[in-house]
Amino acid sequence: MGRNRPIPHIKPEDADFIRSLVIHEDDQILAFNKPSGLAVQTAGGRGQSVDFLLWAFAKSNGKRPKLVHRIDSGTSGVLIVARTQPAAAALSEQFARRTARKTYLALVGGDIPAETSGTMDQALLKVPSDRGGREKMVPSSADTPKAQTARTDWTIIARSGAHALIRAKPRTGRMHQIRAHMAALGCPILGDRIYGTGKMSADRLMLHAQQLELKHPDGSDLTLEAGAPPDFLEKASSLGLEVA
Repeated sequence: MGRNRPIPHIKPEDADFIRSLVIHEDDQILAFNKPSGLAVQTAGGRGQSVDFLLWAFAKSNGKRPKLVHRIDSGTSGVLIVARTQPAAAALSEQFARRTARKTYLALVGGDIPAETSGTMDQALLKVPSDRGGREKMVPSSADTPKAQTARTDWTIIARSGAHALIRAKPRTGRMHQIRAHMAALGCPILGDRIYGTGKMSADRLMLHAQQLELKHPDGSDLTLEAGAPPDFLEKASSLGLEVA
């Protein structure tokens, strides 16, 4: 939402693409159902990313929508952005105070817990990645310097042998939180190249941001939902798991 900035050229097909992802739009916010593989933000702010493609919604004076939270490139699902500075402040505060409620679906494999539900209340520490990424999160004692408290509530929706469909609700917002917690639980997310077996288990990270509940900047309750995409549903079906 910078003032009087030059507007980069957006190809018509790219503008059509980002507009096709819109699941909610009003004068204060936009929400998208982001596909897996589309980065939310890239180095330098250019290239095929949501952040760059938001220029398709820029006003003539160069003001454009602003990111207020992020999901991993491999994760699909709900992403909200602000169209005005007051909206950005209101939404950012909710994410900072952890009052925005997030719900994810994950296909996992490995040592599936016998319990139907539980909570991972394991602190996470950011360390250099050994699998082609810049950084990753590892379980740590809460009193370790720089360790971050992290909590994820999880529920098994369906199970089939060594695989399960899990609903995960992060209560904190740490980098890779659900991915690291599922791996620590003994059942990493399928397709996770950092915490799991990567393409040996799935063509992409099988994590989907299904729902986001928060207050609209106007004060009303807002629930944003995105159905699981075809590749997620097909993978679940192939494992004998039904996505309700």
